[in-house]
Amino acid sequence: MSRTIAENSMVVLLQGLQGQVTTVDLKNESTARGRVVNVDAFMNIRLDNVLYRDRRGQLTQLQDLFITGRNVRYVHIPDNVDIMKTIQSQLARIHRVRNFASHGGGRKEFATKTK
Repeated sequence: MSRTIAENSMVVLLQGLQGQVTTVDLKNESTARGRVVNVDAFMNIRLDNVLYRDRRGQLTQLQDLFITGRNVRYVHIPDNVDIMKTIQSQLARIHRVRNFASHGGGRKEFATKTK
């Protein structure tokens, strides 16, 4: 289900930012700048090596930070990212994973048909 959500939303673009340094603006008027480790289908974002600026402007260095999707106001897309290529490569990746599983890939000990 989470692949379907990601596939049919702009989350695929954010997932393509994995490994990139970017800034995330939060709804509480704070910002976090760090390297994207992971983005799930619900736009939950994990950053590492983070510079966090609270709403009063105070800076804090954090090793990592988990941001829930409902707290994200805006994600800055780095200038060096080709948006269309990133979306296309992420969609191709989703389809490869789906096709791998449908063609007998994956673990065998949990076979769907038992007789």
